[in-house]
Amino acid sequence: MKEWIAASSVLALLLPGVAAAADAKRSAFGTLADGRKVESVTLTNAKGMRATVISYGAILQSVIVPDRRGKPGEVTLGYNDMTGYIKAPNYFGATVGRYANRIRAGKFSIDGKQYTLAINNTPNALHGGLVGFDKRLWTITKVTNGPTASVVLNYVSADGEEGYPGTLNVTATYSLNEKNELSVEYDATTDKPTIVNITNHSFFNLAGEGAPWTIYDHVLTIPAQAITPVDRTLIPTGELKPVAGTPFDFRKPMVIGARIRDARDEQIAFGQGYDHNYVIGRDVAKAPRLDVRLADPKTGRVLEVLSNQPGIQVYTGNFLDGTAIGRSGHAYRQGDGIAMEPQVFPDTPNQPAFGSARLDPGQTYRNIIVYRFSTSKAH
Repeated sequence: MKEWIAASSVLALLLPGVAAAADAKRSAFGTLADGRKVESVTLTNAKGMRATVISYGAILQSVIVPDRRGKPGEVTLGYNDMTGYIKAPNYFGATVGRYANRIRAGKFSIDGKQYTLAINNTPNALHGGLVGFDKRLWTITKVTNGPTASVVLNYVSADGEEGYPGTLNVTATYSLNEKNELSVEYDATTDKPTIVNITNHSFFNLAGEGAPWTIYDHVLTIPAQAITPVDRTLIPTGELKPVAGTPFDFRKPMVIGARIRDARDEQIAFGQGYDHNYVIGRDVAKAPRLDVRLADPKTGRVLEVLSNQPGIQVYTGNFLDGTAIGRSGHAYRQGDGIAMEPQVFPDTPNQPAFGSARLDPGQTYRNIIVYRFSTSKAH
């Protein structure tokens, strides 16, 4: 039977009209200090793309895609085992929540009651707290083979965990199809009014993880007219600042490194590069829309990020300082990867003009992210 399955996979690659079924393989990945087991699920398609998810932090641990010559390569920053994710997590590939990004002074109010969060990014709260979703062990509830391979993970965040009200039931679904589209869907329900903003914090380098090239040579396109500018602590000021005439204008394709050190721009100085939310829309969309297009001229790899969220945080790894040693033995430094995080705007609970991050009982929170990979021809 195994031999027949293997043969059919080969036929699918060779014969037109024979559909290949994407595959999902579940394996052991590691053990936590308290003895709990961490598992991995690897999704593979017939196009040479492979994505691995681990149950710790619902982390996207690895993404391998071919370049324009068909050579596969790792395009995310991360580690081969649990040691790195415990010692120097850096949110590599992590699912971040209950509230991704920053909340001013770690405080917000719901219906007149103030809640206080841990200050883990002085003077603000960041990415869900000291032990956010990225540091929790999720449960793998379903693994499915093709035509689209997928894995579903679940985590129940207790009422009061990290200071957030309400018991939040969260699922993360990773799916890989034969179009080289890796989708991530986050869904959540609550039993009390709360705030929710969950996203994925993968760092990408399309030249290849551990390659001698930074992402500064990548070409970036962002169809956004404005950003939400920040103060020195990287909290939004409440404005919507047009990108026209600034280093933040990527409405036409632009090399990332061309203006990243332009300290004449106060926002570049505050973020030590790009670490800002781009305004894609003002509301959650019914279907994913294009947020970002990233292209590496060297390998020809192209990544389009789509989502239904109103904003996307673009972060060029400005605070990577060489202390994290990645899966290939490469010391990760500034510019070695770019994170593109679809979400509601930072500090929305304290900025009514930004909309709402509130979730009430009976409602369902949903963030749909699509990583669409392709290749371009050499110029």
